Amino acid sequence: MGPDHTDREHRTSRERTRQQRTGQQRRRHGAALLAVVALLLGAVACGGGQDDTGGRTDDKVTIGLVTKTETNPFFVTMREAAAAAAEKHGAELIALAGRFDGDNEGQVAAIESLVSRGANGILITPSNTTGILEAIEDARRQGILVIALDTATDPPDAVDATFATDNVEAGRLQGAYLRAVLGDRAPKVIMLDGTQGSSVSRQRHDGFLKGFELTEDSPAIVGRADTQADSNTAQAALENLLQRASDVNTIYTINEPVAGGAYAAVAARGLTQQVSIGSIDGGCAGVRDVQAGKYAATVMQFPVRMADDGVAAVVEFAKSGKKPSGFTHTGTVLITDKPVAGLKSQNTAWGLERCWG
Repeated sequence: MGPDHTDREHRTSRERTRQQRTGQQRRRHGAALLAVVALLLGAVACGGGQDDTGGRTDDKVTIGLVTKTETNPFFVTMREAAAAAAEKHGAELIALAGRFDGDNEGQVAAIESLVSRGANGILITPSNTTGILEAIEDARRQGILVIALDTATDPPDAVDATFATDNVEAGRLQGAYLRAVLGDRAPKVIMLDGTQGSSVSRQRHDGFLKGFELTEDSPAIVGRADTQADSNTAQAALENLLQRASDVNTIYTINEPVAGGAYAAVAARGLTQQVSIGSIDGGCAGVRDVQAGKYAATVMQFPVRMADDGVAAVVEFAKSGKKPSGFTHTGTVLITDKPVAGLKSQNTAWGLERCWG
């Protein structure tokens, strides 16, 4: 076998090796390309519909609602109203809540969850009006509209807008009414507030003092307690206070669950004819309690209106980019069957037709 023949075999062998390598490279490139295509298709099919700016590209508007608790009737009504409004607009509502009034960590976790789930907007009733700010700021940085319902943040412009009760006015109406029905009797007042540090609790407290024409250190205030806006806590607190202030004739309550606890404590001591209880909320159960004579009056709020306005604002933002701004007062109405001169009010029949509407 001559050298030419050997060279030809070597060249043939090298050519076969080169062709095999080229085929392997082509197969590897093809497989890589298929993998990239599969990833892209998977992202479109099930990856949340994100565009290259982080926004949603599907047509479904997603709205998050974060309330202070799941069980307070006020927030139950708000959640139901938000769900109905979202359905009307063809949007999806994700409702989350803190474990209790004041659970800032729970609300922070709820906001983080809604951000990760691609919400277009978040409606929140902040338990801690300053502790929640960092989570809100992070959501807004990512292009999410954030609206406060019921409770303004501190500062108010930490959110895009607020739809809420004027809580100072609500407290003022309760205070002015209870002072009027007291007549010539010297006031002996117990104040049952909400949660320490809560802006709603402070605003309603201050409004009551203004309406009743009291100062913080007035001797007419014979007792006070924080109740966490809870009925059982309020009843226990008032039972303790009545042991040393049995001559009380006026009880301020931050909301109707607290008023219910207060009435139970007053009734247990046989003081219902001596004491006038006022409250704030205007739920149907609370209006019926006013009708039954358990409370002298309540100040109606409108959580359905808050939820409707909030949902509509997020839907509009998702469609047009238009943002609401500032504070929108959603209304307060004094409800009583014993009106007094100089204070506009509605009776319980009116209230039962519109409670929380």
